[in-house]
Amino acid sequence: MFGLSELAIILIVVIAVLAARKLPELTRSAGKSARILKAEARALKDEPTPGDPQGTPRVIQGEAVRREDTAPGTPGTPKG
Repeated sequence: MFGLSELAIILIVVIAVLAARKLPELTRSAGKSARILKAEARALKDEPTPGDPQGTPRVIQGEAVRREDTAPGTPGTPKG
């Protein structure tokens, strides 16, 4: 009736059809994992070494908020 190769092909097709709905979700999570891994590797590379006690100062991008731009009673939060 069916040989081993035909059964294997049918099994692959069935798995592909059933997994097609989950494929975008799997690729999305794999991409997120790759980005996290890359960011962690970059952070590990940028850490100061134990032999360098001062290290390099880190610059953190931020937003300056002027005092007159804030709502009364809420220090540091812009009007919105």
